[in-house]
Amino acid sequence: MITFEDVTKRYRDGTVAVDDLSLEVPTGAITVFVGPSGCGKTTSLRMINRMIDATSGRITLDGQDVREIDPPTLRRGIGYVIQQAGLFPHRKIVDNVATVPYLLGWSKKKARTRAMELLELVGLDPGLAGRYPFQLSGGQQQRVGVARALAADPPVLLMDEPFSAVDPIVRASLQDELLRLQSELRKTIVFVTHDIDEAVKLGDTVAVMRVGGRLAQMAGPATLLTEPADDFVREFLGRDRGIRRLSFISAKEVRLSPSPSDLVTDEDGRALGWRTADGLAAHGTFNPETDSLRVALDAALLSPNGTAVAVDEEGRVRGVAGRDAIDELLAEYAPPAAGRAPGGSSGGSSSGAGDSEGAPA
Repeated sequence: MITFEDVTKRYRDGTVAVDDLSLEVPTGAITVFVGPSGCGKTTSLRMINRMIDATSGRITLDGQDVREIDPPTLRRGIGYVIQQAGLFPHRKIVDNVATVPYLLGWSKKKARTRAMELLELVGLDPGLAGRYPFQLSGGQQQRVGVARALAADPPVLLMDEPFSAVDPIVRASLQDELLRLQSELRKTIVFVTHDIDEAVKLGDTVAVMRVGGRLAQMAGPATLLTEPADDFVREFLGRDRGIRRLSFISAKEVRLSPSPSDLVTDEDGRALGWRTADGLAAHGTFNPETDSLRVALDAALLSPNGTAVAVDEEGRVRGVAGRDAIDELLAEYAPPAAGRAPGGSSGGSSSGAGDSEGAPA
């Protein structure tokens, strides 16, 4: 566990980057620091591995004050991923990944073997190992950066806006890859972003920070979206926070009806489209076992008759869900009535628990 206790960072010119920050980063989970420019999220991250030292207060790693640990020793035990990967341009990919093992005194053979294992783990072709960074795409370079951070199997991983420099499609792929890796590795991850969509997708816990380095609210994503602590958090989350919250409600609970005759399928039972007088019309699909209510609603909106097609892993039709079935579930998960005590913590308090309302999209 990483703990911030009344941490402040004040520069010589009087600028306060982080102001009296107290929170807990739970072990084995992803905690996201999010907020506008100038809110101190990157400064807070860098104080963990002492790239920046706090002016006052205390940061502990599993109970030990980080100021009591030699900075190079501390950093070798913490993975660090930055924007645009930060790879060494003169080193081959395999040797970029093996950087920390080399520093720890591993043999070249052992370090490179570990590097090759990690390239596969992060979804890269091992054939890229002999190339140089400039020969890789931006998304591939970011995967190499993640592999390098994992090379010595550190328990803690710090990620400073690692996916912000790539296009939206690659970014979504990298986010999915991180979630897959985390499901296997269970690292303690602190992730910095300015993108609230990225924060609620990746975070088990999300810490929203104000300009001036103060904590506005810390809670699981579903609680944050449902019960923002104040107007600042509400405005930062945006007007569509209700739609975002649907990503935390599993589509398993959607009531399915038998497939109607106007849904045309192939010989294997896969949907081809809706039969109309003009031919086949588009259809939207969702997998109730793996997708969220947000995906089911999107599938309904993509169909001309407002009906979503439920499919299995192989794409075979399991049934359909009309807007009435989706609306039933929407009503069940409506936000709490005004006056009910909020579930998320706010102000300077900390909350390490995530939400358990359903599987994220």
